[in-house]
Amino acid sequence: MTIKELSQLYYLDREIEMDKERLKKLRTLASSPSGPSLTGMPRGGSYENRIERYMAEIVDLEAIISAKVTQCLHERSRIERYIADIPDSLTRQIFTLRFVNGLNCAQTALSIGGGNTEVSVRQRVYRYLKSQK
Repeated sequence: MTIKELSQLYYLDREIEMDKERLKKLRTLASSPSGPSLTGMPRGGSYENRIERYMAEIVDLEAIISAKVTQCLHERSRIERYIADIPDSLTRQIFTLRFVNGLNCAQTALSIGGGNTEVSVRQRVYRYLKSQK
């Protein structure tokens, strides 16, 4: 497995959070009524058309989020199986904190303690991955 493959879970989680934020905004837009036209001039689109468009976007985005959540669960399972096969306990802990829990190397070193540093955590990850080639 590569760093890129191990990092996919982190990026999927970020994508899901971004999509959820977009969904929240769409729901707000769909539920807020537009102000009345004070000019007396006809406007291009009706309120109902706008709501229908937002609702269609919401339904599509909910389906996308659901698919990404499913993909995330599969990816997490795959990474956890890979980590479970690592023979060294400290290395397993580092990989779990780093790639499953999404901590950066500095946070991982702090969590593990024992005099580990950001650099030593990063080196352990790269050395292990290199030894598997």
